[in-house]
Amino acid sequence: MAQNPNISDLVELSVPERILAVQDLWDSIVFFPDSVSLTDEQKRELDERLEAYHKNPEVVTPWEEIRLKFKGNS
Repeated sequence: MAQNPNISDLVELSVPERILAVQDLWDSIVFFPDSVSLTDEQKRELDERLEAYHKNPEVVTPWEEIRLKFKGNS
């Protein structure tokens, strides 16, 4: 197993490097979705949002559009 950096090592990285580190960490969590449990309230919120999307899918902003908007403002 590779040695894990501590937080003081991470804060010495540049902001783009820290963002990549966070993305890598998040990606490692996504591989184990059953290990992350949701509360009943979170499940209800997700169900409500999904239902709202199904009722009006045209009011959703595509991820690519959002990403480009933020990328242009960086």
